[in-house]
Amino acid sequence: KEKIFERAFGIDFVVGPSDIDKIPEIIKKISGKSLYEVKIWETDGSLRPENIYHTGFHADEKHSYVVISEGCSNFCSYCVVPYVRGALHNRRHNDILKEIEEAVDKGITSFTLLGQNVNAYHSEVDFIGLLKTVGKVKGLKEFSFLTSHPRNTSIELFKAMAGEEKLKKILHLPVQSGSDRILKLMNRGYNSRFYLDLVQNYRKIVQGGILTTDVIVGFPSETEKDFSETYGLLKGIRFNSAFIFKYSPRMGTAADKLPDDVVKAEKERRHKLILDLQKGISKAIRHPRE
Repeated sequence: KEKIFERAFGIDFVVGPSDIDKIPEIIKKISGKSLYEVKIWETDGSLRPENIYHTGFHADEKHSYVVISEGCSNFCSYCVVPYVRGALHNRRHNDILKEIEEAVDKGITSFTLLGQNVNAYHSEVDFIGLLKTVGKVKGLKEFSFLTSHPRNTSIELFKAMAGEEKLKKILHLPVQSGSDRILKLMNRGYNSRFYLDLVQNYRKIVQGGILTTDVIVGFPSETEKDFSETYGLLKGIRFNSAFIFKYSPRMGTAADKLPDDVVKAEKERRHKLILDLQKGISKAIRHPRE
């Protein structure tokens, strides 16, 4: 917030994620004035106004990202999002459809629905209802969604994915760890057996569906046994791809209160082992005959 002005004198203004609609007016205020004459910060907004999603600007001629929800109420122990973006807020169903229809009118035919936890969406309809109505938009050719939380994922969602012709058969389902002890410390709200059951049902219902994930290694107190359980889970599931991270503390989170006791060299070793494993799996899936 305002402290950035003390650390970096070249900063004219600071705007939080929910205040970006104020940028044009701020630029008008500081234009033509000395660097030290005006310092502005706008970081107290709680919700973006709906008109921010209807600017008519699109970075891609054929594809557009559509935010369906903001913030998060899960409070995973390592994640700062609920603190900086606030609690989960779902946009109105009709506003989302309007944004997509406006984009289709401009020739955009592919969409990705975005949210920190998209399948927790619930406004006038739930997430499955939203998928079904988006799939009926005239002129839309394909769409997908990111990112799903396992504890909000269901067999009903898989059936909707299988049944919606325009919905891409791709599921990004972050597991984060294969250790039940670490998952509990992460406050993820599920265990490895629950996750494995989801995967089994997804692959049974969504034939040929792509499955990707996120993994964190080196979480506080992660032992070699915990790590081996994560390694074994990835080896057994065989994701199409995975984003693999080394744990680092985020100020203000619950995990920040835990000792960051897995040394850097060990985090790097575990990261490389998982990365090499996943590279081999991804290559084998893409080129099964090699």
